[in-house]
Amino acid sequence: MHNDNYGRQILTETDICNAYLRDPRKSIDSVISDRTIEFSDILEIENLPQIIKYDPLDISVEEFDIRCQSNWHMPKDYNNLDIAKWVLDCCKTDEELQRVGQELLLFQERDMFPLLRYCKYLVDTMRKNNIVWGVGRGSSVSSYVLYLIGIHKINSLYYDLDINEFIK
Repeated sequence: MHNDNYGRQILTETDICNAYLRDPRKSIDSVISDRTIEFSDILEIENLPQIIKYDPLDISVEEFDIRCQSNWHMPKDYNNLDIAKWVLDCCKTDEELQRVGQELLLFQERDMFPLLRYCKYLVDTMRKNNIVWGVGRGSSVSSYVLYLIGIHKINSLYYDLDINEFIK
């Protein structure tokens, strides 16, 4: 197993077999291998999902990152969610509204609304599946919007944390 310049994980035949032996129920829909032809023939017989053939890309790493950032894999309900309205609706006081408004402007300037939508989807999915995640660490705890979404449990208004610590 190795990663290419774009961070894509390329698995060997042994890696795929070992993963399957560890958990036969595990999906292989997104497995990338340079030995696709042999695996695909076997998988078609078994009527299982296809392994993705590894193709080297002819774009820069920067262009790859831009493409990936615009392709969030989440349900349409979350893709179409008006995250600004959702977060503003969570506010109970004028102080919260002002802080959220300030943060939303900063997120919007940086074109981060898709990220906020994905964070909401991720937190909802973790809650639905009883998955435990951290209480918060680093500069993310200075964001009240991330607190409202549920990324962390640190109320930045209560502790008077500056949003600029997160946006740096």
